[in-house]
This record gives sequence, C-alpha cells and structure tokens, in this order.
Amino acid sequence: MPSPRTDLSADCADCFALCCVGLAFTASRDFAVDKSAGTPCPNLAADDRCSIHTGLRGRGFQGCTVYDCFGAGQKLSQQTFGGVSWREAPHTAAQMFAALPLMRQLHEMLWYLTEAETLAAASALRTEISWSAEETERLTGLPADELLALDVAAHRQGVSELLSEVSTLIRAGIGTGRKKDRRGADLIGARLPRADLHGADLRGAYLIGTDLSGADLRRADLIGADLRDANLAGADLTGAIFLTQTQLNAALGDQRTKISEGLTRPSRWE
Repeated sequence: MPSPRTDLSADCADCFALCCVGLAFTASRDFAVDKSAGTPCPNLAADDRCSIHTGLRGRGFQGCTVYDCFGAGQKLSQQTFGGVSWREAPHTAAQMFAALPLMRQLHEMLWYLTEAETLAAASALRTEISWSAEETERLTGLPADELLALDVAAHRQGVSELLSEVSTLIRAGIGTGRKKDRRGADLIGARLPRADLHGADLRGAYLIGTDLSGADLRRADLIGADLRDANLAGADLTGAIFLTQTQLNAALGDQRTKISEGLTRPSRWE
C-alpha cells in the first residue's frame, strides 16, 4: 500500500516553488521551452504559484503534471531553511536548489520503506526496514551543508538492496520464472496486451508507450519503472508493489484499470 504519511506528498502551499526554479528542463514533448537550473520557470508568478496550473498539458508542460517531490520541497522550505525563501535570502538560493534532488531521493526512499513496513509478507524483514526508515528520516533532518555533503547514492544502494529482498518475499510462490524477470528491460513500445505479469520483476523497466492493456500486473514490482504513456486500459495493478502516483499520472488508463486503495485514478483517465 502507498504511504499514508502526508509529509511524503507534495504540498506546494508550503514550498518556495523549488522545482519550478531549481530544476532544469529541455524543450521536448514534456516541456514547451528550455530552462536552466536556478532560473524561474516563465510561468511562475510572484507568489510562487504556477500561472497556468489548470492548463499545463494544453500549454505543452505535461512534464510538470507528473513530477512529484515526495514532500521534499516543503521539507527544505519550512524545516531545512526555516521558512525563509530564496527570494528573501538570495544567498541561500544555490544551496536550496542543489539540495532539492538530494532531499527528494531521501523522501522517495522513505515512501518505499513506509510501504514496505505495511506488507505482511515482508514481516521477516520488519526490523531492518524500520531501522532503514529511521536512518533515512534522520538524514532528511541534516543541516543544508551536511545534506549537500552526504553520499546519497551509497545510502540509496543499501535501501535498494533491502527493498529488493522485500520484493522477493512479496512475490514468492507466484511462479516468477525467467519470463517474468524483466528488471531493467527495454520494452519501449512493446505490445503486451493481456500479458501475464502477475508477480513480475519490472524494477527499472522501460515501459514508455508499452501496450499493457488488460495485462495482469498484480503484485508486480514496479519500482522505478518508466510508465510514460504506457497503455494500462483495463490492466489490473491491484497489489502492485512500490507503484507511485507519479507513475500512474504519466501512464494512460481508463475506468476499467484496477489500482490499489490509496492511489488516485488520474482525472484524464475519465
């Protein structure tokens, strides 16, 4: 189940529009213009709100509609930097923007670890999961200079290995043979309608534009899978593990698509 923690969901009202300024993007099907890191998006208003929020897709900014900081933006804005924005204290801007991707990684790990704690089949690893979550939580509270010096990649490696063990326990006994080991697979544009991917390992798989209509994805491991424009019409994702709202927002589905409680059916699937 997705994490019930509200602090791991983006709250733009408590953020200094860090993603709209600190991150770079390139003109593409996801973004209508080029923007360098540290430069405010041309659609950003003086009150740190998006001036075209209700029409992002129609204006060529669909990439903004699928981005999720997992609550990292408000954590940095209100706690790490004490509620003082980069506008009020320009000398903090560089640190604030550089810290965003690091904090986001930590919050994403917390999201997965919090979900892992709720999975009964992973009870044998409950102690390790709790310790890892506590340590990750501690790291999110580091001062800005210590956060920027942190080897997040090394910490992520340890968390990833633990989550892989959780995945193995959850998917045990489903018949996860070689045909269902699609970890990191390049399946861009593949046609897999009604595919039996029950309990499949799809960690980090490239599923951009993949036809998964009617596919059985129950208890499949989808951590890090790229589901942009994947066709999930009629697919069953009940109990899919480590599936995030961001991934659903990037995919294409319909009213027949089955998702677990705690995730929201994107309005454009109506």
